[in-house]
Amino acid sequence: MKKEDVPQDLGALGKITKEVCYATDASGKYTTQLSDGWDVKATALDTAWQQVEERIAIAKQKVLNNEASPILFFMEKALMDIEILAGYTGFWQWQVKRHLKADVFNSLAESKLQKYAGVFNVSIADLKTMTVNEA
Repeated sequence: MKKEDVPQDLGALGKITKEVCYATDASGKYTTQLSDGWDVKATALDTAWQQVEERIAIAKQKVLNNEASPILFFMEKALMDIEILAGYTGFWQWQVKRHLKADVFNSLAESKLQKYAGVFNVSIADLKTMTVNEA
């Protein structure tokens, strides 16, 4: 892409920062050029975040229907999967899968709940009620 063709569409962070892009100058050599954003990239990111929000809503509904534990909701909210959550908690992956079941979650020891609460940066009460404290 030529230096003068670098997109200057206002992106999600356009008012805060600029993005560095590589482009060719008049002599055909690569150089850097600042860009305010690109509509295509902004649309792709918006679509991705929309899918994340849908997954969170589905997880929340599963918890409300007693089909899953609140761990699923917080896991989706934190953009984690079972492997990542297991790594942060120190539980085996099979244990995390088991803790995703509502009836198993309801019988978990306080110490195990505290591990999950610590990872998600919430209290045990907030973990149980799916209360999110956004800063």
